[in-house]
Amino acid sequence: MSDHSSHFEATGGGLVLTNAILLYQAGTSRTPNAYGAPRNDMAAFASMHAVEHDGDGRPTIAAGIPLSRAQLRQWTEALGRTAIPEILPDTVLVSHPDVLAWWTPAQVRPAYFALSSPPDGLRALSRRTTVAVPYPAHLFIATRTGLGVYALPTSERPVADTPVLHSPILNVFIEGRLCWGNIPRPKTLGVAAIPEFERAVFDSWSTHPNPGQEWTVTGKGGLVRLWDDLAARAASRFPVRRLRPFHPAARQRPARPTADAITVGRLVSAAAGR
Repeated sequence: MSDHSSHFEATGGGLVLTNAILLYQAGTSRTPNAYGAPRNDMAAFASMHAVEHDGDGRPTIAAGIPLSRAQLRQWTEALGRTAIPEILPDTVLVSHPDVLAWWTPAQVRPAYFALSSPPDGLRALSRRTTVAVPYPAHLFIATRTGLGVYALPTSERPVADTPVLHSPILNVFIEGRLCWGNIPRPKTLGVAAIPEFERAVFDSWSTHPNPGQEWTVTGKGGLVRLWDDLAARAASRFPVRRLRPFHPAARQRPARPTADAITVGRLVSAAAGR
């Protein structure tokens, strides 16, 4: 066993080491990330142990019992009491230790294009340029593993059953994840980090569509020519009707909405389960 120790400073609340929770997972005694969660398909077990102290105050982990759901809820509630309350902006939909979801209204903002292989006939984006273009309303879902980026059908605060559309932003994968590349990642997952996430999306250079993105829009010309047209004529509104309903396998899906449309609620629930 490796020699690993942590130092905890005393707090005004007089915290004392009383219990330990040991986590077990099937298949291996070593993991690439010693503090990460097991895969969804991996068996896991947890036990709760009392911590006993000898005459010199040295702690020892005693024999344990299986950790129950009731105990887990109690400790989760106790840990949650240390969270600092914060006032949430109107744009925030979900603020949770593992999921942060918010939206932005439709607006015109600067965009940064440096297309690596621009198609012939472009009017505004044939060379590296910064130009104001209209964006549709967007939904963002940040987790500890990434950032989901989606367009919304209307520029109003979404609700759980609001359907989502594919984002037309070039550095977004077809399954909705932002392609980070060398963009700095926010170090926290809280409301204060929202500007950092948005800068990563809107203030980075777009060099090419990601694989499959051309299937996320309808009409002639594809995604790059759509952005070129909007930039060339200084459009003030994005044609949301050209965006397909979101689905990770967009090239295999119909362009029109279906009964199994993916909604804001479904995406947030999926993110919370990761």
